[in-house]
Amino acid sequence: MAVIVVCGGGKDVGKTALVCGLIAGLKEFGWTGVKVTSHSYGKFEAVWEESLAGQGTDTGRYLAAGARRALLVSAGDDELGAVVEGLMAELGPEAHWIFESNRVLRHLRPDVCLAVQGELTEEVKPSFLDFAHPIDAWVGVAEQDGRAAGEKLTFQLAALERISPEMLAWVRERLDAQAQGRTD
Repeated sequence: MAVIVVCGGGKDVGKTALVCGLIAGLKEFGWTGVKVTSHSYGKFEAVWEESLAGQGTDTGRYLAAGARRALLVSAGDDELGAVVEGLMAELGPEAHWIFESNRVLRHLRPDVCLAVQGELTEEVKPSFLDFAHPIDAWVGVAEQDGRAAGEKLTFQLAALERISPEMLAWVRERLDAQAQGRTD
């Protein structure tokens, strides 16, 4: 089982685009994409499965990018841990997960945690400020793909939907190392 979490400090910073880029770039994993929200989006159940690939919804975008399954989880902080645990148990250890969420970090430890950098002027989500899991790498938009020098590993992408070969290799390496650690 591989688990990636994509988080970010604000709304519309590109989290969904990055999730779609990872799904498309790492197709061999057959991802289950999960968008976590505290809003119901008109759905009455805590877990709703998308069936229509396309650009109309974030979960539809996951399917269009190549996800095996795409789920919308609508749960408050008190219920989220149990919902995520139940989902992961239901699909078993063969499933590979990619979550778009800040809050899910309170309930699971991913193999890779990527944070999307937004503009410095944006209002930062409280859920981004109070999670305890360390970020493995930052991801931001730049004129061309590359790595930025700095205290924390930062990948720069010309488009979040198209992950650079360097970043894909890094993510695969991290996932492989985590899988080896679970089998040793």
